[in-house]
Amino acid sequence: MSTSSHQIGWKTAAAIVVSNMIGTGIFTTLGFQLSDITNTYSIFLLWAIGGVLALFGAFCYAELGSFFKGNGGDFIYLKETYHPLFGYLISWISLIIGFSSPVALAALAMSKYLSVFDYSFGNGFAIAAIFVVAIMLSFSVKASGRFHNFFTFIKVAFIVILIVLGVGLSESPHTGNSLNFSDGWQDEIMLPAFATSLVFVTYSYTGWNSASYIAGEIKDVQKNLPKSLIIGTVFVTVSYILINYIMLKHAPVSQLAGKEDVMGEAAVNMLGLSFGKIVNVFIALQLIATISGYLWVGSRMTQAFAKDSYLWKPLSKGNEKGIPVRAIFAHAVIATIIILTGSFKEIFVYTAFILQLFASLAISTVYFLKKGDRKIFRSNAFYIFPTIFLLFSGYILYFTLVHNPKESMIGLGIVAVGIVLYLIDRRCMKQTKDD
Repeated sequence: MSTSSHQIGWKTAAAIVVSNMIGTGIFTTLGFQLSDITNTYSIFLLWAIGGVLALFGAFCYAELGSFFKGNGGDFIYLKETYHPLFGYLISWISLIIGFSSPVALAALAMSKYLSVFDYSFGNGFAIAAIFVVAIMLSFSVKASGRFHNFFTFIKVAFIVILIVLGVGLSESPHTGNSLNFSDGWQDEIMLPAFATSLVFVTYSYTGWNSASYIAGEIKDVQKNLPKSLIIGTVFVTVSYILINYIMLKHAPVSQLAGKEDVMGEAAVNMLGLSFGKIVNVFIALQLIATISGYLWVGSRMTQAFAKDSYLWKPLSKGNEKGIPVRAIFAHAVIATIIILTGSFKEIFVYTAFILQLFASLAISTVYFLKKGDRKIFRSNAFYIFPTIFLLFSGYILYFTLVHNPKESMIGLGIVAVGIVLYLIDRRCMKQTKDD
């Protein structure tokens, strides 16, 4: 049990939620959405729905984290509720997709944003950036903390300054804008493209499940955990809507549609070429915190998973300072392979699809909690949260599978490999015990 001197208040908890959520998605996905969805109300609605789903998902994880004492997060929820296979699969997915893919995507986005300097920062730069961060996280927890906190501060400060500038500055009369406040949104929200756009949005909100890993560290958890989740998620939701407004305000659809570095395009129009380049640099710098965060948390989860696995046992060992260096570099190597074997959008879609699928499986375990097991939401009205989450999740997964079958099947193929590895792992473990 943590003593009060080692516990955090709601402000720190909210900051953790914010820093875990803001990453690659918000600075890259608008271009994909504008290929089919162009009404501003539709865009805002997408991001508002994403915020509500993130909040409802976080509420469910908060209850699960309180009941299961927060040890292991969704690994424990699925293993204890359904079957050890599901616990193994979520750990496998975390190793290959959950933490390694976001690292790959953040590094690719960094190289794309820095290409504004008329130099091709390609895959080589992205891979080098991952390994530099991995090395920085390999010395000690104290050094890792300083490195991560520095770039997290840059992330939050940059977001606030960007919003103030983007909202305050007038649009350029020469470039035009993408703002469209017509009634066309009523037709757009019925399109399959609206559902597939939601998969990009829900990925951008990934991090709300960090709640399940900090529940045991929060003072007066029943009061402060919901408070931190609400404030953190509302802050991110408002920030996301405002950042999209800024991009739509300062660039026409023709300039943004299909692009990955959408904020960079808008920034050059908004501030001129020189200052626009500076914005690109800061977007790249704040993505270092994204890479660092996923390598840090992912390596710890992989280390815990590897301790109970025959195949992955070598990844459980740490260095003399207790840093899981092998796991950190395993994620870096997997992220490198991901970069070398897929396009940005392809990686994005199959990552978002599988993360949505397993988040839904984890959320479904909340129905197995009895009323007396719930510590935060006592009323049965609580079941509104998982029900709405799962209904929207089913809607997103169905349309993503239908309209992006190749990427969806890549994701499901990775899950299938995990099932095979589970069977091999169990057999090896059994033989070891028999011997």
